[in-house]
Amino acid sequence: MHEFSRASQIVEAVLGEAEKQHAVKVIEVELDIGDLTFLGIEQVRFSYEILTDKTIAKNSKLKINQIPGRGRCDSCGYDGQLSYLDDEQFHIIVPTFNCPQCGNPLSISAGRECVIKRIRIRK
Repeated sequence: MHEFSRASQIVEAVLGEAEKQHAVKVIEVELDIGDLTFLGIEQVRFSYEILTDKTIAKNSKLKINQIPGRGRCDSCGYDGQLSYLDDEQFHIIVPTFNCPQCGNPLSISAGRECVIKRIRIRK
């Protein structure tokens, strides 16, 4: 359940920034989470609620933008979405992706991010 661990890191960062800004309340947190992180969005939400329960972020809105996986081929110039099955093995290993046009390996250009995009606070 790496969602709880990742949510814990997110909450720690949010509360740290809120403290630096002398916030009395965290109103909203916006995240970008890539499909290739293989994080379960609902598990992240659930973990976030548990971890913020007795903090100034309790009942804050958690907005999650899902970022699709994209790849780029250095051989033929393909740049587009990646197709893959939601296979449980991808939660353990990172799959390699081949170009749908020429078959060469793709460089992942999007979909691995897990970023705090915005934090709204009240001072």
